Amino acid sequence: MELPVVGDGVHLASYGPRAPLSVVNGKATAGGLDGSGYYQCYGDGSSVASCGSDAPTGYETVDAPPHYDFYANTEVWGRRRRFRPSLYQLYADPEDDSKPPLYEETPGKQTGGGDSSEEDEEEHKEPPPEPTRFGWVQGVMIRCMLNIWGVILFLRLPWITAQAGIGLTWVIILLSSFITGITGLSTSAIATNGKVKGGGTYFLISRSLGPELGGSIGLIFAFANAVAVAMHTVGFAETVTDLMRESGAVMVDPINDIRIVGVITVTCLLGISMAGMAWESKAQILFFLVIMVSFVNYIVGTIIPPSPQKQAKGFFSYKADIFAANFVPGWRGTEGSFFGMFSIFFPSATGILAGANISGDLRDPTVAIPRGTLMAIFWTTISYLIISATIGACVVRDASGVLNDTMSSSSSSDDCVGLACRYGWDFSECMKNNTCPHGIMNYYQSMSLVSAFAPLISAGIFGATLSSALACLVSAPKVFQCLCKDKLYPFIGFFGKGYGKNDEPLRGYLLTYVIAVCFILIAELNTIAPIISNFFLCSYALINFSCFHASVTNSPGWRPSFRFYSKWLSLLGAVCCVVIMFLLTWWAALIAFGVVFFLLGYTLYKKPAVNWGSSVQASSYSIALNQCVGLNQVEDHVKNYRPQCLVLTGPPCSRPALVDLVGCFTKRLSLMMCGHVVTAGPSPTATQEAVSERHVTWLNQRKVRSFYRGVVAAELRSGVNMLLQGAGLGRIKPNVLLMGFKKDWRCDSPQAAHQYIGILQDAFDLHYGVCVLRVKEGLDASHPSQSHVNPGFDGGPESINTVCAPACVQTSVTSSVSIDPDPQPSSVFQIKQGKKTIDIYWLSDDGGLTLLLPYLLTRRKRWAGCKVRVFVGGDTDKKEEQKEEVLALIKKFRLGFHDVEVLPDIYQPPQPGNVVQFEDSVNRFRLDTNPKQDSDSGPQRQEEEPWMITEQDLERNKAKSLRQIRLNEVLQVHSREAALIVITMPVGRRGVCPSTLFLAWLDVLSRDLRPPVLLVRGNQENVLTFYCQ
Repeated sequence: MELPVVGDGVHLASYGPRAPLSVVNGKATAGGLDGSGYYQCYGDGSSVASCGSDAPTGYETVDAPPHYDFYANTEVWGRRRRFRPSLYQLYADPEDDSKPPLYEETPGKQTGGGDSSEEDEEEHKEPPPEPTRFGWVQGVMIRCMLNIWGVILFLRLPWITAQAGIGLTWVIILLSSFITGITGLSTSAIATNGKVKGGGTYFLISRSLGPELGGSIGLIFAFANAVAVAMHTVGFAETVTDLMRESGAVMVDPINDIRIVGVITVTCLLGISMAGMAWESKAQILFFLVIMVSFVNYIVGTIIPPSPQKQAKGFFSYKADIFAANFVPGWRGTEGSFFGMFSIFFPSATGILAGANISGDLRDPTVAIPRGTLMAIFWTTISYLIISATIGACVVRDASGVLNDTMSSSSSSDDCVGLACRYGWDFSECMKNNTCPHGIMNYYQSMSLVSAFAPLISAGIFGATLSSALACLVSAPKVFQCLCKDKLYPFIGFFGKGYGKNDEPLRGYLLTYVIAVCFILIAELNTIAPIISNFFLCSYALINFSCFHASVTNSPGWRPSFRFYSKWLSLLGAVCCVVIMFLLTWWAALIAFGVVFFLLGYTLYKKPAVNWGSSVQASSYSIALNQCVGLNQVEDHVKNYRPQCLVLTGPPCSRPALVDLVGCFTKRLSLMMCGHVVTAGPSPTATQEAVSERHVTWLNQRKVRSFYRGVVAAELRSGVNMLLQGAGLGRIKPNVLLMGFKKDWRCDSPQAAHQYIGILQDAFDLHYGVCVLRVKEGLDASHPSQSHVNPGFDGGPESINTVCAPACVQTSVTSSVSIDPDPQPSSVFQIKQGKKTIDIYWLSDDGGLTLLLPYLLTRRKRWAGCKVRVFVGGDTDKKEEQKEEVLALIKKFRLGFHDVEVLPDIYQPPQPGNVVQFEDSVNRFRLDTNPKQDSDSGPQRQEEEPWMITEQDLERNKAKSLRQIRLNEVLQVHSREAALIVITMPVGRRGVCPSTLFLAWLDVLSRDLRPPVLLVRGNQENVLTFYCQ
């Protein structure tokens, strides 16, 4: 082979991959999609040859280098999306005019067959408006910090410091931050494992753990945020009404004043939210600045020397002895315990998901969520530690607030109690009576007392409450909108509609507003707040568990770019969240878990048609794989024998009766695999038919627990041999072959009959048990027009060779494919069998499979009412004795069969008319042995045509032939009204019994019977035992 030489006018660059063209604003440019490349050749499903001169020659290739568009699900405005060439496009013959198979057609909008007028129209379109996007500071960090800072920071932290002491308060703060920090790490890992869209917490959990847990948490998390709007608004309203009462201004009464102020406040917040995320973000920045000013005001106030009025209330600026005294606990009251204080403080740390909840409005969620969330946790933890330490070092626990309680020169210092005595103040009287109104133990407004300018602390309280309410008011509709769009629950899709460039859920805002107003009107949330905290904790627990679960399953798809996490830390965080839920309020925790499990059960029952590649799917695969490998270490035991069935159904929709019968005794018990052999040469169309997902879809719709396996083979027998040898995994592999009876064997070709019997012989060679089902109505429920016909089975009602009618396929210019589902015809095995009988003709011992299959059927409801009768052959003289022997044996097997009948007449000669009919059925296959012909021609012809029957064959097998004829006569007498006949299948010796003669036995044995007949032959090994080991 000659290679091009550089320098002779040959450019090696021309032999590389051809760069396709792209379209930017309607103009073709190099490196994009449109043009003469492979993208256009297959746009309309045409062949490679149709590309004309653009067909690849020499070193040219349609292979494409890596590109972002090949992996993205969305398009970029101004450029048509690129598509990776299919495998068929790469290896197909350029001269081949055949169209690619359906599964190879490229989805999406293609260039081929497009309308030029539409392209001209798109050229003049303006780009869509860019929605408002936030970075990690404004979108996540500030939002989380505002949601973490709340009323507890200003009104409860000093009191918690007085109760627990500075040391234990720091332990409470650090423990809370430890839990939220672990959750932040888990959130960061999940958020960086792929592109994050809108939906926040719900999106993270649902795409990680699946719709079952994700949907339940999404619903309760959205509801908790809606109620949290009311909680924060009521906190603001209570502060306003307290200030109004101090000024003597009362509108109606305290409760109604809270309601009025709360409704007005939440209405204003709704207006800010519905104005858009830009206005909401600006309001959050304003609140953030107010809180920061109040913090500075507080720190400055601790340094300024206190006035006598402040000293009377217990503030003495920084003192070492005050710090030492307040460092140790001083428990008081019923709530005076570590977990009591922890339960009050922890809700103030539950705002770390405020940034993740608006993930759809972030510029780069995978960067913003980890950085912003962790920075918010860090800075808020520092602020809590500083405030608890400074307030504990400046203010004593108890103070009277009375200016006259100073120590005079005449008073004795021995009678004075408390640290204030060292600074000239005597609060002994109120301390002894526990009536001191001031000090950090008694006065919730201690931060206002310490600050340089008290109104700024009130402004900080307003900023903290309103910012938290606003964050929840935005988070709840965003989460709920994503949940609505996924359609996991009924009646909520109405609220998922978005408006404007930011896809704002205005209907969700109104729903959140209504819920918030309802709880504001209660004006007392002491019983609701614990439930909210528990719902948040439940979300944190599941986020941590999601991270742990995704890590422990070792799924190759778990590749978060955020590496600073640990699966064991995540598990610890999940356990801690659950424990804290019950430590806070056990009944609220039970309510939270009750709601989660109820919604979980509903989702499991409905089984929504979504596939998000969750860690639950990865875990299911990992568990199944480990269990399959573990089975290899355990030897098979007869006590654990299960009939694992390979069912030759063709397409399952074509033989529903065969599928339904086998499904009855394998459901939730053993393996069932539907096998389909497409008899054709190797071609994309045949491969598509064999591996089509519609067969699995049909089985799932019929609620049959079965696998499906299709193969393409030149002939039926070789294809079935592939299935017999290759189906299954480890110990989970078929051991019983089930197939339909070939009813048209007399009119079909002799080769087809020989191939049919050859399949049975191959199964026996591979140590399979074999079952053949014959139904009077026929097994094949498919339409007469077929795409593939297996020559080994007839095209009549009971054939196994044909497939059901091909699904209707409509291909438009955009290559969209719609496939109609296959029909679900009913069968005799779907109905309840009532009080009929299952007749077992146990004529030969095959190891017990003939008895086991009917027993498994009687365990199903539709067969439970049937009486099982066992028929065996015997002698007239020893009829009762043989009956007792068989009954005793069956009793030891514990099958519950009590009706046994001995049939001595099966050994009698059959009626002559039936014998003549049998001989007529095989006459077509008899070998003419004319003595005038060469004596060597007979054996030579029989070797070439092994299905032919000689006189010697008929004579050697005469006894067996007559027995099958007689057995059919017996079946006609005893089992005419049975629901099912199960009979031991005869076996023809290879080389002694021609295949057509064996098939004639099966035919004459089961013909003209109204009930379905199941011919069973085990592999001659025990499948039943009466031993316990």
